[in-house]
Amino acid sequence: MRNRTGRIVTGAMAGALMCAAISGTAAEAKKERPLVQLAVLLDTSGSMQGMIDQAKSQLWSIVNEFATAERDGQKPLLEVSLYHYGSPSLGQDNGYVKQLEELSGDLDSISEKLFALRTSGGDEYCGWAIQSATKQLKWSKNSKDYKAIFIAGNEPFSQGKVNYKDACKEAIAKGIIVNTIHCAGGSDKDWKDGARRADGRFMSIDGNLKVAEVKAPQDEELIALNAELNKTYIGYGARGASKIAAQSRVDELSAGLSSANLSMRTRSKANAQYLNSSWDLVDAVREETVEIEKVKEKDLPKEMRKMSMEERKAHVEKKQEERKGIQEKIRELTKKRDTFVAGKRRDLAKDNEDTLGNKVREAVRSQATDKGFSFTD
Repeated sequence: MRNRTGRIVTGAMAGALMCAAISGTAAEAKKERPLVQLAVLLDTSGSMQGMIDQAKSQLWSIVNEFATAERDGQKPLLEVSLYHYGSPSLGQDNGYVKQLEELSGDLDSISEKLFALRTSGGDEYCGWAIQSATKQLKWSKNSKDYKAIFIAGNEPFSQGKVNYKDACKEAIAKGIIVNTIHCAGGSDKDWKDGARRADGRFMSIDGNLKVAEVKAPQDEELIALNAELNKTYIGYGARGASKIAAQSRVDELSAGLSSANLSMRTRSKANAQYLNSSWDLVDAVREETVEIEKVKEKDLPKEMRKMSMEERKAHVEKKQEERKGIQEKIRELTKKRDTFVAGKRRDLAKDNEDTLGNKVREAVRSQATDKGFSFTD
């Protein structure tokens, strides 16, 4: 049996969920969390390096937009997919389109793949890219969930044998909004038309604009807390060790951009959208996707294999409490950081007005509000 996010649950837990579903009572069934699904389609042809750099630097600020979001008292689950299109190496038979990540809550994987993107000359088939994301991804069938495609590029929107009008029609028929982001250069007429046909928003950005970030006095302490937070993760299963390593790599990539960027990532890791139950035992136990009694010894980290069952439970509980405490400190500190940054916000907002991240944040907040979500600043 699968839970709300498609994760498999077994044994007594599956039985309890089944009984709850049959009875239909709120007391017996765990309330489903609303879902936000975003597919990001980036043009990686030769002139798009500036736009790719913006995406790298503003991913965590986009994630943080959902930190205060709620619907019916529930924090949303966030799934992001990443595609790139327009590079010759992707192959003409594929429309020069490639899926890098399916719709997933694994934000570290999204970030790593985003940082690995490189640009090269090619043909940009926007209609093909939209159609690929619409057909290939596992979109929610719940009409209340917020589902959106964001496609960014600068060449004519009508290129390629897949008509963008048909692709946008297919998307909105599934309740998927298509937002178009046109980078400076070339005609934007069809980019506007594509967004209109799929209830989306047309946006124009300066793809070569460097994102302005504020270094704050709280950054050093936030970075230290991030290091402590990482120690609370318990990698399990076939991917546990590699995902622990990936978490640290993404920290390093963020830090390589700026201390402000790592601070934004740290903030994301203290919020409900940063969820790693597929490889972290603490999240898995809390989300009830795994029963620790059923985790095989070989799937545990070495330090837990010799523990008794009670010691294992106590160890996970200890890490869970440590994480709660650290995340609370991070949330308190980011409030102080926000206050500091607010003093410079007027100039910062002006500098970032036409960047990818700023436009996406504006769109998701407006469109998610239309879907019944509320946001508190």
